[in-house]
Amino acid sequence: MEEKKKKPRGFAGVIAKNMEPLNTNEKFKEQYKDRDLKILLNASDGKYAAFIKIKNGTIEVDGIKNENKEDLKQEALGWDGKLETSTDLFFKMATGELSTGKMLLKIITRKVKIKGMKNVMELTNLFSLLG
Repeated sequence: MEEKKKKPRGFAGVIAKNMEPLNTNEKFKEQYKDRDLKILLNASDGKYAAFIKIKNGTIEVDGIKNENKEDLKQEALGWDGKLETSTDLFFKMATGELSTGKMLLKIITRKVKIKGMKNVMELTNLFSLLG
């Protein structure tokens, strides 16, 4: 019998619920069939970070406990991009409530931390495919 994967919880669960329908999206499968991409979304005030893994046209979201910062480092997970901010700001970004100007200000003031900007920007494309 196959081991059932634990469903991500909290913030990671919300991200998984929104992203995993891409696995049945033909456009997504075609665009990402040769891609291998890992993006960490860390709601710094949440219990779980969302670790998005795209490989060969499939997307998977894992929940990683947000207790030990060492566990979320690039060396530990091998992510290509990371976006870290508060849960509240994540939802404002997701709902389009945060304008580009306000977003830039949050980045400058370090309320939003981004590493691997090009890879994090890939999220914009993923969300547009969900639209």
